[in-house]
Amino acid sequence: MTRQTFRVGITRDALTPSGEPICGRAALGILDVPGIEWEFLPEAVPELTPEHAARYDALCVLGARVTRRTVSAPDCRLRLVARFGVGYDTVDVPALNERGVLLTIAPDGVRRPVASSVMAFMLAMAHRLQEKDALVRTGRWSEKGDYLGYGLAGKTLGVIGVGNIGREVFRLVAPWDMVHLGCDPNVPQSAVDDLSVQMVDMDTLLREADVVSVNCLLDDTTRGLIGARAFGLMKPTALFINTARGPVVDEAALTQALQEKRIRAAAIDVFQQEPTPVDNPLLQLDNVMVAPHAVCHTDECMRLVGESVLRSAVELFNGRRPPHIVNAEALGHASWGGKWHK
Repeated sequence: MTRQTFRVGITRDALTPSGEPICGRAALGILDVPGIEWEFLPEAVPELTPEHAARYDALCVLGARVTRRTVSAPDCRLRLVARFGVGYDTVDVPALNERGVLLTIAPDGVRRPVASSVMAFMLAMAHRLQEKDALVRTGRWSEKGDYLGYGLAGKTLGVIGVGNIGREVFRLVAPWDMVHLGCDPNVPQSAVDDLSVQMVDMDTLLREADVVSVNCLLDDTTRGLIGARAFGLMKPTALFINTARGPVVDEAALTQALQEKRIRAAAIDVFQQEPTPVDNPLLQLDNVMVAPHAVCHTDECMRLVGESVLRSAVELFNGRRPPHIVNAEALGHASWGGKWHK
């Protein structure tokens, strides 16, 4: 190995149990560039270590945490952490900034798949698919008249977090002729006029929405954002969807709201603890639909995300600024020598 070799490591959780890359083998061809050596890490780890940071120029990361300890050693070689997805609550961004390590995400890969997942959850709950499935499996066809679904035309969809995914949800739901409400302190009304979205405060959205979809990032301002007070403001007929991050929602408050029928139903892809314990009270309820933080995982999603992540590494190797950088502050580190302007 020469000094010029650019080394890329991919966390082992980006392999399926059968050993296939989740992004597909074709996507890995992006790394077949002279001067780049790449490999999957030899074992799955919950947290990347200083040894990983000393071995690789770029790390493509799915679930493993990247902490201050990861980049703490003097021999840290790491220049890029490329995340499979858009959330980066498992990455210590200030620590990366201090060492001049870039963090990139893959918004183009998840935009449509996650928004499609929100639609799938909403339609499944509106048509009461779980309950109707149970009727057939238990021979209770005569009860089907008791399980009418809910038409969506004229109903109100409220999206909390009107960013990359939230906007796509509004685009996809347009044919259902719903009223569109959005809540996001970082999005002005003018930015969503083309989507017929009315930006409102949180309380207004919760009171008026028939369907509430959480699509915001997890940070200090959103942790525990949806709790008992929020569920108390919602309609008793409301449908609740969380495909963002588990800790955005107070899970105990959600469980109680569903148990007491203060909201009609929920669809949850993310949990406060993952994997969630099988004795989680939420899993005992018949008015909740759940998925293992994978409802958006399709061949399309994994391929697009993988291509975005791997291209970030190649761009950096070629001396170009990668797209979708989260922490432009890192570019001010002395190690970059003013190569790119912020």
